[in-house]
Amino acid sequence: MRIKIINPNTTWSMTEKIGACARSVARPGTEIVAVSPSMGPASIESHYDEALAVPGLLQEIAAGEREGIDGYVIACFGDPGLQAARELARGPVVGIAQAAMHVASLVGTRFSVVTTLGRTVGQAWHLAEAYGMKRFCANVRACEIAVLELEAPGSKARERIVDECRRALDEDGCDTIVLGCAGMADLCAHIGQLLGVPVVDGVAAGTQLVESLVNLRLSTSKRGELAAPPAKPIAGLLEGFTLPAPPLKRAA
Repeated sequence: MRIKIINPNTTWSMTEKIGACARSVARPGTEIVAVSPSMGPASIESHYDEALAVPGLLQEIAAGEREGIDGYVIACFGDPGLQAARELARGPVVGIAQAAMHVASLVGTRFSVVTTLGRTVGQAWHLAEAYGMKRFCANVRACEIAVLELEAPGSKARERIVDECRRALDEDGCDTIVLGCAGMADLCAHIGQLLGVPVVDGVAAGTQLVESLVNLRLSTSKRGELAAPPAKPIAGLLEGFTLPAPPLKRAA
């Protein structure tokens, strides 16, 4: 089995950390291919960043289809381009926010999301509602840490994240923590041991969910909304994204 973990930003050090996290939970025999797109923002912290990240993400999905990849994880907590990626891919595509929220609902009664910047809190609530997880979500809390600060030498980000997780448990009435950024993936076990509650990282959860879906021989349905997108001309900078027309069906 080959699973492609796509970090939609272009910060390669974060991609390496995400790939290591995925490999630590993958089953023997599963190959993890961790990539960043060749174009896009260094971090994703706004709707603008997210929109700019999607073309590069879709390029990586298309490349994965040519390479025979079995399934994909989108390693950004905004789940950018998730439905478009599912249209392109034959195998399953899982976003880490959707994966983390669903897994958290299986190991506790209510979870709080601890994320980076306050400006992304609304998007996390939107995803919780879209995924039917709002009734399990006690709160979404921001540490006011820029994503790239997670990679900075000497950063106090780890301590601030732990403190916010502790406040969530004390103040929100939750019993489970969801880490709201792929760049926090390496902190999951540490925080869980410190606080004594389930702490869910979406990279690990997404990796194991994709493995399970592939083993169950379940792929994204191609009937209706998530069928392959219709071929049509695409102009300008995105001309390279033009899809080939499907082969003509032979008459019976």
